[in-house]
Amino acid sequence: MVLHADALVVPTPEPITVRGAEPVAQGAMAAAARARFTGLARLDGEFGLVMASQGRPRLVLAFAFGADGRITRIDVVAEPERLRGTEIAVVDPGQAETGGAGELAQ
Repeated sequence: MVLHADALVVPTPEPITVRGAEPVAQGAMAAAARARFTGLARLDGEFGLVMASQGRPRLVLAFAFGADGRITRIDVVAEPERLRGTEIAVVDPGQAETGGAGELAQ
């Protein structure tokens, strides 16, 4: 498991990379308070999560999956230019299996 977060996600001047399921899980728990602002989305056609504020995406989590279906990589993006370059469609959790999505302002 590898997590890559751009410099705007964490209070560091450079992007960070975290390796290992346990450290990634610990970081996720630390960020859990923000989960209420986060929803399921399609990011460039793939499932991920989007955190929005005032109808605008502020941060996305894009997942890569291994052949066994487990998450192998998480890219956390908050840089406005990268967000603008990502096609984001919010998914109704009740329609996740069919991919039902709505648009979110960029």
